[in-house]
Amino acid sequence: MNEKEIKKILWIAGLKNAIEFKGKPNKKAVMGKLMAQREDLRPLAKEIIPLLDNIIKEILKLSIEQQKEKLLQLDPHALDKKESKEEEKILPDLKNINNFEKIVMRLAPYPSGALHIGNARMVVLNDEYVKRYNGELILFFDDTIGSPQSLRDSPKAKYVIPEAYRLIEEGLKWLGVKYQKVYYKSDRLEIFYEYCEKLISDNIAYVCFCPADIFRENYKKQQRNCPHRDQSIDKNLEEWNNMLHKKYNEGEAVVRLKTGMDQKDPALRDQIIMRISEAEHPRTGKKYIVWPMLEFSWSVDDYLIGISHILRGADLVKEDFIENFIWDHFNWKKAEFLHYGKIKFPELKLSKSEARNNIQKGQYQGWDDPRTWSLQSLRKRGFKPESIRETLLDLGMSLSGITFDVDWLYSKNKAIIDEISDRYFYVENPILVEISKFPPLEYCAEPLLLPSNPDKGKRQIRGKAKNGKIYIFISERDAEKLKYKDIIRLKDFVNIEIDSLDLKNKKVKANYYSLKLNRDFAIIHWVPKDEFINISILKPDGTISKGYGEINLVSIPLNKPVQFERYGFVNPIEREYNELFCYFTH
Repeated sequence: MNEKEIKKILWIAGLKNAIEFKGKPNKKAVMGKLMAQREDLRPLAKEIIPLLDNIIKEILKLSIEQQKEKLLQLDPHALDKKESKEEEKILPDLKNINNFEKIVMRLAPYPSGALHIGNARMVVLNDEYVKRYNGELILFFDDTIGSPQSLRDSPKAKYVIPEAYRLIEEGLKWLGVKYQKVYYKSDRLEIFYEYCEKLISDNIAYVCFCPADIFRENYKKQQRNCPHRDQSIDKNLEEWNNMLHKKYNEGEAVVRLKTGMDQKDPALRDQIIMRISEAEHPRTGKKYIVWPMLEFSWSVDDYLIGISHILRGADLVKEDFIENFIWDHFNWKKAEFLHYGKIKFPELKLSKSEARNNIQKGQYQGWDDPRTWSLQSLRKRGFKPESIRETLLDLGMSLSGITFDVDWLYSKNKAIIDEISDRYFYVENPILVEISKFPPLEYCAEPLLLPSNPDKGKRQIRGKAKNGKIYIFISERDAEKLKYKDIIRLKDFVNIEIDSLDLKNKKVKANYYSLKLNRDFAIIHWVPKDEFINISILKPDGTISKGYGEINLVSIPLNKPVQFERYGFVNPIEREYNELFCYFTH
């Protein structure tokens, strides 16, 4: 798609929005709708933003009648009818809501670490539906033991860590998620035991002693019953009791559900519903060694706590089958299932296990390290929670797989923070510039704090010429582009002419050229040698950018995003003496 085609799409979207809102287009609304409806434009979000900015400026110059006229020129049918409410909805309605007294949904995080942006989709979708239907949201920590004791030393092992409970609730609070009840799977072992025993008593489950590989190769793949499947109910109850009383070790016995060895999908053939794990649990210690499998525990809990609608990934339909199988057996009222497609994050490494390992090794600073992409790290970087919510909601409930472009999130967040982020100068890898022939005067540059809102006022950058010379710093990136006799503009200050370059020793010499702004000259930012603050910026890849910032940064509030001009948005986190530490936002 070329730029001309993109501009046409942006003009049509901007004009439609302007006409709907009395001639004043809302950039945030236009961008959000485009990203939701045009999957082909999502990878181009970074390029689209400046184009849309210019188009909105042009639209604002037109009267409503002129806006309508231009829209019809671009799309003769644009005003034929308004989009229906159904078309405007990003999320489809929940099914069969009248079958339930109220809508009850659940969040089911596994506490193996902080929630990351990938986990947040499940959170936001559930929360949005509950708010739409004035329902109830339950936080249910799915803290069954995830890895057998034998796998605990594996770097890919998934297991409960104590601080994850707090980290998860902290992340939910930041996202604005309100839940009414909290449950822990680890508190409900006796309930799962009760219903497992009922299934055994009903001859729907049995205790199996087949090693996993033998069961898979000799029975599951061959669609044959294992020798333990036909044990008597009394024998199964006896062996179940032996499991509970720790007479068997991990891997020696499991309980299987008689889903049928003739199932077309091998994954559904006599599924395990209970197994032994000798790993210590952070909440229950070693009190229990028999733990439920995910599908079985949810079949029981979803019924007992009254869940009406269950959202899960399209790759987890096996769980639907197991829940339905058990609900049918007990003749329980069923919840409704909704599925969504998988998101691919090609630019990000989203792994709680990997993040945990790197934190333990000291390679990451903690769960708020930007490389974790946790909600804590996004908050530290200065993201607004509404940008996360809007980005994930725009993905909708499509069953097709979606490739996540991080620039899409950046554009959402930029639309929110751009108008509230004050501007400052920062020079990365500073190069000293000696400017000669400077007029004998004190100088005071006065850049605007926020160019889009002049009423916020100006900041002052002061200095004094000595013996006709002043000294400033510019960034190494800018210095590398300079040539002898180049004339450049120091932003909001003066024009200088380059006299000599010695980048090896990080020195540049120049002469004062003129004062008046000339837009033909390249404009770069700068920091006085007499007054500056040391800046360190932690970037998303874990590297640190270092340089100098203008002295006004010594008094800015912390944890409020600012923009370093021509560099990017940052979130100042810590300040000590003449040092400011920031997280890079985008």
